[in-house]
Amino acid sequence: MEYKVVNNKERSRFEVALDSSTYAFVDYRWHKGNLAIMHTEVPPEYEGRGIAATMVKHVLDYARTEHLKIMVYCPYTAMYIKRHPEYNDLVLKI
Repeated sequence: MEYKVVNNKERSRFEVALDSSTYAFVDYRWHKGNLAIMHTEVPPEYEGRGIAATMVKHVLDYARTEHLKIMVYCPYTAMYIKRHPEYNDLVLKI
C-alpha cells in the first residue's frame, strides 16, 4: 500500500491519514532555519507496515529539495539515517 504524506504546517508535522480520525506523524520544529525532527509515531495497530519509514524518507527528501539541514532528536529517524547513509549530508552536527 502506498501512503500519502502531507506536511501539516499548522501542527508542525508530516502526517499520513490512516482512517478518518487516525494519523501517523513525524513532529518537527524550526530552529534557526533548520528542521529539527522531534518524534515519529505510528499507532500500534498500524506498526510493521513501513509507514514510519515512508514518512521519514519523505521528510528527508523534503529537506533535500528545500536545501535544509536537519537536527535529529527522534530515535527512529536516527536509525533510519544510519541505515540510509545517503542522507548523512543533511544532518547538522550538534
